[in-house]
Amino acid sequence: MDSHARWKPTRDKSPETARCREEIRFAFQLGQAVYDRRTELGISQTELARRAGMTQPQVSKLELGGTVPTVPLLARLARAMESELNLKLVGETSVVVFTAQEHEAA
Repeated sequence: MDSHARWKPTRDKSPETARCREEIRFAFQLGQAVYDRRTELGISQTELARRAGMTQPQVSKLELGGTVPTVPLLARLARAMESELNLKLVGETSVVVFTAQEHEAA
């Protein structure tokens, strides 16, 4: 009788696989940060897309972690969501948060 162990997937620990996993994790974190701020503002994907010069499907793909946006796109999203983008990268750990802009007192 065959062992079920042969069906168990092996964990690929190659540098390429590790890099891909990190990119996927980062894409999901960015997407979650966009979703969190957008829903905090109470705006739709369509409205965010309009404000950021994107399409609604592009916003959806971004929120689902299907793409890693460029820095210029992140800047447009931050402006569109009246936010500051806080990105912290320490070793293999990353934290991504869009927070409400702090308005300076005049």
